[in-house]
Amino acid sequence: MCGIVGAVAQRDVIEILLEGLRRLEYRGYDSAGVAVLGSDKQLQRVRCLGKVKILADAVARDPLQGSTGIAHTRWATHGQPSERNAHPHVSNDRIAVVHNGIIENHAKLRSTLQEQGFVFTSETDTEVIAHLVERELNSTNNLLEAVQKAVSQLHGAYGMVILDKQDPERLLLARSGSPMVIGLGIGENFVASDPLALLPVTRRFIYLEEGDVAEITRRDVNIFSSDGIPVTRDIRETSATYDAGDKGPYRHFMLKEIFEQPLAVSNTLEGRLNEAGVLDETFGNGAAELLKKIEHVQIIACGTSYHSGLVARYWMEALAGVSCNVEIASEFRYRKSVVRPNSLLVTISQSGETADTLAALRLGKTLGYVTSLAICNVAGSSLVRESDLAFMTRAGTEIGVASTKAFTTQLVGLAMLVLALGKSRELGVERQRELAAALKSLPGMLEETLKLAPVIETLAVDFAEKQHALFLGRGEEYPIAMEGALKLKEISYIHAEAYAAGELKHGPLALIDADMPIIVVAPNNDLLEKLASNIEEVRARGGMLYVFADQTAHFETSADMKVINLPHCHEWLTPIIYTLPLQLLSYYVAVIRGTDVDQPRNLAKSVTVE
Repeated sequence: MCGIVGAVAQRDVIEILLEGLRRLEYRGYDSAGVAVLGSDKQLQRVRCLGKVKILADAVARDPLQGSTGIAHTRWATHGQPSERNAHPHVSNDRIAVVHNGIIENHAKLRSTLQEQGFVFTSETDTEVIAHLVERELNSTNNLLEAVQKAVSQLHGAYGMVILDKQDPERLLLARSGSPMVIGLGIGENFVASDPLALLPVTRRFIYLEEGDVAEITRRDVNIFSSDGIPVTRDIRETSATYDAGDKGPYRHFMLKEIFEQPLAVSNTLEGRLNEAGVLDETFGNGAAELLKKIEHVQIIACGTSYHSGLVARYWMEALAGVSCNVEIASEFRYRKSVVRPNSLLVTISQSGETADTLAALRLGKTLGYVTSLAICNVAGSSLVRESDLAFMTRAGTEIGVASTKAFTTQLVGLAMLVLALGKSRELGVERQRELAAALKSLPGMLEETLKLAPVIETLAVDFAEKQHALFLGRGEEYPIAMEGALKLKEISYIHAEAYAAGELKHGPLALIDADMPIIVVAPNNDLLEKLASNIEEVRARGGMLYVFADQTAHFETSADMKVINLPHCHEWLTPIIYTLPLQLLSYYVAVIRGTDVDQPRNLAKSVTVE
């Protein structure tokens, strides 16, 4: 979601701030802004509605210059997208603040501050922070103390940076529920909500923990815990690469990332699998012994990651013989739940900063789970740091808001977890070898499946004028149908829903007509005969079918059914294989409809608020 960049240096920082914002564009936003302190110690601010390029053009027309500054890309929560609601927000031309998150008690604070004479110029919750800090400064005249007093009055989630023009070589930052990182330079220091923003200037980072308040100058970093005690946080060096500036031969990042999936899956598997199965330390030191104790798995995730968990439930119960529940994080955290004995808590998130998933992890750690495991794509993220065990998917940077390679690598990680759990249970030696060999063949199968792209591109024309679509699947393909529907609605803005095919007669058949395309996921498995009957139910009611089928299933194209034959593969791999053509379908439909594929409206890459 929103992106934060800040810098304290001896040189002009405006280009550092703008480049940092460019590197965070993939997260999704609607406006952008920057504020710097010049040599005259005057606060200079530029904000605009729209892309970072518009902000950069505005800065070029009316140049800013300063050695201390903050910048922000905003994804609207309170107040519509507009220049006056864009960050940074200021108080009396002295305090400037950028903020990610939601201040839940902002209305009460706003009312109190207005009574005290503070004038608000925006509809945002963030402006409350600027005025609150200035009010506290009036009594303490110490920026650190003022920020500590201000944050103690805030309820909700925040990652923030505060600049005071009367203290021009210092930035204050605070974190509660929204990630913040300090980048260490030589004679200069930086802050950001995501280390990717700072890779051009540093590879040494300090991640703030919950409740931390920090102050940075050119030469010093001081961090304080929520109770005001000075603390030391580890310095981490990253080897991360940033490829967001290069789409290569591809028109969009999403298409590039779809075609990167064979390599991404290879990276996920590398060093974790041998002929006999999953290596013992794949999920962390001591994980193999811990997993022997597990009798139940609770998976918690959101969106696409939730769909990967739903697939894993089928695998865990059918292959490993371990019971499994899957729950949406935003539901889990707000209900009373019963933890079964010897349960493993698994959280899944591409970014590792998904607010609801993080909150669910923190709640889960108080409920008596044996241990917690994060499946994540971002090393150093909050989810990884706060979990007992972690499995890094190694998908590489994913820029497109609609997740592709992050999803398939999550599925691979969950498949390996199933193998690890099955070692001491129902999976015999030969069965483990069979499944390990199937996983090893997966990158090649994905390469073969991607050859269908031209066929699917032609097929997508049929969807150009459609407003609704229905996806069907059975068994572990039902969550894949759900994922296919999510992708189509995310980037093409076609209303799409998924149903377990056996549920057709319980309602969805009422929707079937020639204007409602029906997309079916049809591998050649034990449920194929049942699925064929569901297809006939649609045909009998005049529906138009698009069937993604195993080439050995012998479906034939006809006037009311177009068949896209996929290569035959091991039954266990079908959820991963059949994901790719659905991704391609949603992509090509979106291109035809002229939508913003990589940054669809109203959506963000990393959802760091509830």
